[in-house]
Amino acid sequence: MWSTANPSRFDLSHVEFLRHHARRLLRAAHADASRALPVLRRIKAASVVPAHTLAELFAAREEIRLKHVLNMLAAELGYRDWATCKRDVDTRPTAELDALRFDAGCFADFATNWFPDHGTARVWQAEHGGYLVRYGTQTVAILHGTP
Repeated sequence: MWSTANPSRFDLSHVEFLRHHARRLLRAAHADASRALPVLRRIKAASVVPAHTLAELFAAREEIRLKHVLNMLAAELGYRDWATCKRDVDTRPTAELDALRFDAGCFADFATNWFPDHGTARVWQAEHGGYLVRYGTQTVAILHGTP
């Protein structure tokens, strides 16, 4: 049976992790289209840069700063802004940041199994195990341990 515990050890506080992840995302935002567009879509969706179309945002991507990415991550976690997020986020359960950790590659050493929704993943987990991470509308089972 695969373990159902979180397979990664997280040595950083949530705030430190978010800052490191934001720097990686900022480098991606400044890169070529294949790396930049996913980050720019998230920035646009979080409304942290006013009234740009995605094409305009891509053309001006060098103007994106760390503060924009930090505000985007804060918005994705349900906060109004980064200042509010950094005061509170360390009190939240680790599992609430798992999707961002998955995005950052923290679970890259483990086998994964994707599901279209959380309910389907829970049914599969009951039989097979795995640590579940919600990723948007999908859920991924992180498989670690011995099958």
